[in-house]
Amino acid sequence: MNSLLSLRKISKSFSNNKNISVLKKINYSFSKGKIYSLMGPSGSGKSTLLNILSMIDKPTSGSLIIDDNEIDFSKTVNNDKIRSEKIGIIYQQNNLLPDFTALENVYLASLALSGIKKQSIEKAKNIVKKMGLASREDNYPSQLSGGEMQRIAIARALVNEPEIILADEPTGSLDQSTAKDVFKILYKLKNKNRLIIYATHNRFFANMADCKLEMIDGNIKTVNVRIK
Repeated sequence: MNSLLSLRKISKSFSNNKNISVLKKINYSFSKGKIYSLMGPSGSGKSTLLNILSMIDKPTSGSLIIDDNEIDFSKTVNNDKIRSEKIGIIYQQNNLLPDFTALENVYLASLALSGIKKQSIEKAKNIVKKMGLASREDNYPSQLSGGEMQRIAIARALVNEPEIILADEPTGSLDQSTAKDVFKILYKLKNKNRLIIYATHNRFFANMADCKLEMIDGNIKTVNVRIK
């Protein structure tokens, strides 16, 4: 079994006048070399699940296992390091820093991990070039199109060569044509050692995954697995 990321009885509740259970004792293992899509209506827990998988949020109960190691959510500094080394995150709104150029947005993510400026700049330039945006590396986010900004966001997520890529509605704010281009890039990132999980409302893009999952009543249901 090539399980890279596992959930063991993961639950998440929020207290707002009354207790609301969003995730309910989820047990699921994600395998390396696979691409998973995650569907479900708004409020079904897709973003909550991705935030726990990325250690941005912690579960109310249960365990998260990464590379056979159980995550201790109380060790924030250690988990930040694990996230930087192993996980690339792509957000719907790209979250680029507006006062930094496209290249700097990518370079800073590498520098935060390595601490080596020259190496970080070289890695950033290389990945921006692979995204087809070498000519735009000195532009600020406000000078880029929506598709270009999302490609820079993907470059930032990839610059540290993560084993795990998590994307929360990565094309939700893009038109269909631009969204298709972004997903083409996302699918080219697949390799035997990498796990990719993305949440989407779009069934066309969901159906492209090796395994299509759906959030139903606080749990994960496998809807379809592509045989290859």
